[in-house]
Parts: sequence; C-alpha cells; structure tokens
Amino acid sequence: MWVLLGQGWRRGPALVQWSTRAACLGLPGFRRAPIRGAAAEPWAPARLYSAADCKEKIDMSRFPVENIRNFSIIAHVDHGKSTLADRLLELTGTIDKTKNNKQVLDKLQVERERGITVKAQTASLFYNCDGKQYLLNLIDTPGHVDFSYEVSRSLSACQGVLLVVDANEGIQAQTVANFFLAFEAQLSIIPVINKIDLKNADPERVEKQIEKVFDIPSDQCIKISAKLGTNVESVLQAVIKRIPPPNVHCKSPLRALVFDSTFDQYRGVIANVALFDGVVSKGDKIVSAHSKKTYEVNEVGVLNPNEQPSHTLYAGQVGYLIAGMKDVTEAQIGDTFYLHKQPVEPLPGFKSAKPMVFAGMYPVDQSEYNNLKSAIEKLTLNDSSVTVHRDSSLALGAGWRLGFLGLLHMEVFIQRLEQEYNASVILTTPTVPYKAVLSSEKLIKEYRQKEITIISPSQFPDKSKVTEYLEPVVLGTIITPDEYTGKIMMLCQARRAVQKNMMYIDQNRVMLKYLFPLNEIVVDFYDSLKSMSSGYASFDYEDAGYQIAELVKMDILLNGNIVEELVTVVHKEKAHSVGKVICERLKESLPRQLFEIAIQAAVGSKVIARETVKAYRKNVLAKCYGGDITRKMKLLKRQAEGKKKLRKVGNIEVPKDAFIKVLKTQSDK
Repeated sequence: MWVLLGQGWRRGPALVQWSTRAACLGLPGFRRAPIRGAAAEPWAPARLYSAADCKEKIDMSRFPVENIRNFSIIAHVDHGKSTLADRLLELTGTIDKTKNNKQVLDKLQVERERGITVKAQTASLFYNCDGKQYLLNLIDTPGHVDFSYEVSRSLSACQGVLLVVDANEGIQAQTVANFFLAFEAQLSIIPVINKIDLKNADPERVEKQIEKVFDIPSDQCIKISAKLGTNVESVLQAVIKRIPPPNVHCKSPLRALVFDSTFDQYRGVIANVALFDGVVSKGDKIVSAHSKKTYEVNEVGVLNPNEQPSHTLYAGQVGYLIAGMKDVTEAQIGDTFYLHKQPVEPLPGFKSAKPMVFAGMYPVDQSEYNNLKSAIEKLTLNDSSVTVHRDSSLALGAGWRLGFLGLLHMEVFIQRLEQEYNASVILTTPTVPYKAVLSSEKLIKEYRQKEITIISPSQFPDKSKVTEYLEPVVLGTIITPDEYTGKIMMLCQARRAVQKNMMYIDQNRVMLKYLFPLNEIVVDFYDSLKSMSSGYASFDYEDAGYQIAELVKMDILLNGNIVEELVTVVHKEKAHSVGKVICERLKESLPRQLFEIAIQAAVGSKVIARETVKAYRKNVLAKCYGGDITRKMKLLKRQAEGKKKLRKVGNIEVPKDAFIKVLKTQSDK
C-alpha cells in the first residue's frame, strides 16, 4: 500500500505538524518527511512510502542450513491434513491459539465452502528444540486425485513428508497414490495416524495396514489427535530428527525454483520460490531462465503464514519474491531465477500437467469476453495445470477449450471464476482427449505428424482418413470393504474395465486395480461407486497411456441440419444410449414451432435415435359446422401443405438456455 504524505505541496512547518500527527496515530505507511531549512526552501514536497517498509523484517541469516527442514503434509481427502497444520502453527507460536483456528491455511472461499484443500499453501514455522532454533517450512497439500499436480509440485521443494492416515478409515486410495509420489521423489516418509480420539478408531489395525502396504515398520508410526492436539509435539520432534536438512550451497550462484505463484493487482506477480543455491536480497537484479527477462527484486520474505518481509533469503529456505512482473505470462511454474551476471544451469522444473478432461467455456454475454479472458489468465497463473485453447461456436460465440485434471478440478475452477472474478460462463459437456493414427502420406504431411490428438469432437477425422483410433486409459485403484466387492466388480465391467490385481490389505478391506477407459469414469463413475458402497469405497487413478478403441463421431441433427455444438465422440457400444439421452434432453429444452422438429442422433448416415417436437396446430375446422366431408379434407390438406412448406424454409434457433440444459454434465449418462 502506498500513502501520499501531505496533499500536494505544503509549507514546511505545516508538513511537520501533519507528519507528527500521523506518527502519533500509528497509521501504517506514514513516515516523517524530511524538511529542508525554512530559509533555504519555504516549500517541502509530499512523498510516497510503502507500508511494507514499515514492517519489522526477519533476519533469515539466523538459520544455518543444518537447522532447516522442508516438509509437506500428504493424505487422502478428509484425513486431517489442514487440522494438523493448524496445530503445528499453534505449537510454534505462528498463530494465536483460539477456537476459530480451523483450516487456517485454506484461504480460498471455495476451500472453506467445500471443506477441502484445492491449493497447496506454504508456512514457515520457527521452533526451539534442544536449545537450537529451527526453521520448518511446511506445505499443506490437497488430497483429492484431481489436485495431484499440486502435490507433486510441492514435493519438489521438500526433503520429507508427513503421511497422515485416518485411524478410523485406514489406508485409502489417495493415501497409496501420495505415498508413491513421495517414494519416487526419494523423500523421508513419517507415517502419522490421526483421529485416535474417535469412538471407532483402531490405530493398531492401521499400523498393520501401513506395514503391509508400504513396508514401513509399525514402531515408526506416530499416533495423534490433531483436533485435540494430543501428541502433536512429537510430530515436530520427528520432523527434526527424521527429515534431513536440504543439500544446498550458500556460496554458489543463486538458483531459485518457482513452485507456485499468485497475482496481486497492485504488486504484480508474487512468486513462491525454493532456494537451491545462493542468496537473494532486495535490490538484486535477477533473470528468468524461461523468458530471459531481467527484473529488480522489490521484496523478499517468508510466509508466516502471511507475508513477512526479510532483507535476504538464503539457500535451503522457502519464501516469496516480488520483482515487478506485471504480466501473468511472465511467471512460469517450474522456472529458475538466477543473478544477472551469474548465469547457471536451470533446475529441472516440473513435468507439465496432462489434462484428462476438456470442456468448452463461453461467456454468457459476448461483451464480457475480454473481462473473462483476463480472469482466466490470472487464475491459470495460480493454477498452472489448466490448459487453454481458443475456440468459437456459431451458437455460443467466441470462447475457449479448457483442459482440466478431472471433474472436481473443473468445478472448482468455475467456482473460483465466479467468486473471485464475478464471471458467469456457459460450460459444455466434458470430453477426453482422443488420438487418431492417419492413413495417407498426404494427411501426415498436412498435419506434420502421423498421430494427431483430438481435444474437440468437431476435429474428429472420418474413418476413411485413419488406420485406427486411440482412447486414453487410466489405472484405477479402488479400496473397499469386502462386502461391496461383487457390486463394484459388476460396475467396473459395465464401464469396459479390465481387472489387473486384487489384494486384501487386512481382514475385511480389499484393494482392486482396474484398467479403465477414461471417458467411462470421468463424469459419474465416482458418484456411482460411492452410492454403491454406502460411501466407504475410495478411488484414485493414474495415467496409463492409450489403447485402440472402436470410436464413432455422433452428430445431432435438427430437421436434417447438423448442430456443431452437440457433436460428440463415443464408443460404438454406447452410441445408442448416449444419443437417446441427448435427443430426450433436446426435446424437453427446445421451444415448439409452427412446424414439426425431428431431433436425430446419427453415426455417419445411420440414424440411431430419434425424438419429435410436435408442431403447434391451429384448428382450421373451427368454422365448419357441417356440410360435406370433402370441405373439411380440403382445409386439412391445405394446412398440411403449408406446414410442409414452412418446414423447408423454417430456421430452428436453439436458444442458449436449451444448450446449457443439454450440454451440462450428463449425470444420467
């Protein structure tokens, strides 16, 4: 915040009085302006001051590398990550201990409303142990499969993790997925069994599960109740003893990895950085390895959990950096910053996120296009796993085709757009990315590749142009009580899944592994699984590449004319059922006309489903009170001819609300 001290130019004595009063009031951002001698200069200028200048700055040089620990909290959804983070913040004196401390690090409105973490958050804790002061950099991560990219990015800035498991529910699907993410990154893993205060808690059973599935000795597990604060102190001590300090060098040239970023409309891009080598101070000139642009550092500091400025950040520390980046495209997640005259080899960065679900997004009103474009750019800076492609539609106007990691990820993104940027959008039915292997040399030359990726059904090539179609598949992990195993197996078979493995993780819990076609699980599989298992089964999936599939492009026709926005790609076996659903929805949504409307779903030239919207009919026989039947037949024949003629020239306008009803997520697919 910038404050203008004094209003324009004022006389020296008046400015002294004004400045002194501001200082007495303790207003943030005010400082006494230097007054030149009255004889030399009767007027004194007003000056600008930053509120950040007045904050007490932390001296980060007090923490040598051996006293630094960087760690993340990972777990399945609702196993108590954020609650444990709250207790750790209280224990280290980072926040005051009050009853209102719930999900302190979940700062987004959508997180508080849904009760889940969707964005990894960083906090630096200062903790005294055995006479030494330690700097503990904590990253609280999301638990849902759709936000696994946030978890993998957070782990790159850590040397260890706390693997939290619910003492009541035991190991769940996302627990397994997160464990292997940490294991592959070669991080120290500390298992924490949470919620031991619950009535049905069975920590001994969970210990055996951890030993069987993860091969971690049961004596390494720490039993706690994050809600009540029971035994949480031992977690901090385990972090210090069992997680190694970062392997970095303060005397080497600066190498800082950008692992997250946000946009502030007054200060520009705020980059969260992990320093792997060297030091960075306010006033340093740094260069982005990605864009090669040079910036001057305006502010550095740590998150405690709010921004706390510092003079310098040192190797091994995690903090934030503001360098006057005004354009959201300048701060790339995974970028490396180095000092202006000391170029270094960039850090490996991150594998780019692989979108699993694509959906078209359009502004409700085309006049809002530029505002929505700006909002999407700012939000994708904060959530770099979303991919954006320009798109347009005859019915819905200019828009975008966005790629998401899953359906919940898509819902949260839309909710954030509405809440944080006041944007209202139309979203089309989600689809998955298919591939096609081209058959002729001419087409390969045209596309410049043999295998093309199709993210929009309108791009789907004709069967005559390709040798085979490929659909994405995922390896799904389901953990369920054994009483529901039969029902779940039937559900998986109905979704064209192939069983790969089945294992009992204890006496009454089964872990199933299936190879699923992605388009079979992306919309409503999770809901069906939860309702079938009374909410006890958990599900997680990971990318498993592509497989050959019999795919068809299904057109929707209104009186013989194709509606581009409703074209879909489906598996040959499912074409009839999906086409029937879309036709039924259109019939309910389309307004009646003076002529009959035929709604058809067609694969190539073959119609596979049909519905009819009946025409409005005027009673042309109202004026006939009797007489010969030929008179009535003549009137009816003339009406039929008129309707036939009208049907040929009549233009069917599909209203926007009808598109929204038809294109929304098909829960009854």
